[in-house]
Amino acid sequence: MDSYDFAVIGAGPGGYVAAIRAAQLGMKVALIEERDTLGGTCLNVGCVPSKALLESSELYQVTRDHLGEHGIGADGVALDLPKMLERKARIVTEVTDGLGLLMKKNKITVIKGRGALAGEKKISVAGPDGTTEIEASHIVLAMGSVPVELPGLPFDGKKIISSTEALELDEVPGRMVVVGGGAIGLELGSVWQRLGSRVTVVELLPRVAIFADVQLSKMLKKELGNQGLEFLLESKVTAADTSGDEITVTVEGKDGETELTCDTLLVAVGRKPCVDTAGLDKAGVTVHHGRVEVDDHWRTSVPNIYAIGDLIHGPMLAHKAEDEGMAVAELAAGQPGHVNYDAIPNVIYTEPELAQVGLTEKEAKDQGLKVKVGRSYFKANARAKSLAAEEGLVKVVADAETDRILGVHILGARASDMIAEAVVGMEFQASSEDIVRTCHAHPTLSEIFREAAMAVDRRSIHG
Repeated sequence: MDSYDFAVIGAGPGGYVAAIRAAQLGMKVALIEERDTLGGTCLNVGCVPSKALLESSELYQVTRDHLGEHGIGADGVALDLPKMLERKARIVTEVTDGLGLLMKKNKITVIKGRGALAGEKKISVAGPDGTTEIEASHIVLAMGSVPVELPGLPFDGKKIISSTEALELDEVPGRMVVVGGGAIGLELGSVWQRLGSRVTVVELLPRVAIFADVQLSKMLKKELGNQGLEFLLESKVTAADTSGDEITVTVEGKDGETELTCDTLLVAVGRKPCVDTAGLDKAGVTVHHGRVEVDDHWRTSVPNIYAIGDLIHGPMLAHKAEDEGMAVAELAAGQPGHVNYDAIPNVIYTEPELAQVGLTEKEAKDQGLKVKVGRSYFKANARAKSLAAEEGLVKVVADAETDRILGVHILGARASDMIAEAVVGMEFQASSEDIVRTCHAHPTLSEIFREAAMAVDRRSIHG
């Protein structure tokens, strides 16, 4: 039986990062993955391919509808969907192949197959050539999550689909109904709407992007509505008849029941941890309410077995899993490992993008904090005007007594990149004054963040 210092079940962002960091720290490492390629959901059928399609579909829409504003003629614009999907697949191949090279570089043993705990320090791997067993001093559970399937709406991969199939449609649906107004539903709904589908988003709650600041959430819905997405809020899909050529979707809302017809029904109501696939119960690992229980150092009820990423409490975000993977490897090597959960950004990659870190204004007030709020709108920024991206807002929430930044919320072009400055600031407990006193290049979108920080004390220059 082969023996390792550190073994990881699952090669998604949390798992492969944990493996690499452990190898850097001098440990003998095994990484177990049942997919043919590394990278987990994120790189194969999630974050990476969806962003490729978002970028391509946005370029298509801009070329078709907006280049004339720049004095560029673009007659006869045509969609080549097979080529768009081919580009997406090529990007996925490049990043997953790159992971394979990183494993070789770091001398990590990759074992193909489904890993399951076989004891406190043992893992059995059911692979293409049978079942093998390995031993490891430290074991990390990083199996990730799968799409949630709603009762009465079973995935068939053709008419009722998950996010996985939504990345592979070989033709643009004439009409698509999306169940769920979170990041996945809004992003993939945006893709197919841009490419020509009539998209209706059905959301159970009273607003989309429920995690976000209320003002920005409402602004995002308005902007997506202006682009052509339709919304049914405080509504739920109760049934879907797929027996005909079209799908008949029954929707129950606050004003009663209605029916929609569509060609594709995308169910995007969230994801659930893969806690049933790795023999956790047999090894004595405690699962509570569908998530693996861990302590402050990501140890499960079995001390040498850790869990990270989507398996444990917190937002299901690739970068959260990466940070946890690095921290666990460092702890296993006897070093301090830490993740600041108050400074983890959350992004929806629609157009405009929505990005935030820290507390919303409401969350801060609910905690009994006195706050000051500064706002600055994209339309007052020269760079935003040159990009034809004037719709948006930066909102800074600061402690009224200490001026420490409690949260930053951005809706607008390139918000996913802009939020990084806010994350760095919060990691080092910056005040809004610290941002004000930091010189920002002109003209850039980053100046909007500075203006919002100035507005905390009512001294914005351009607002």
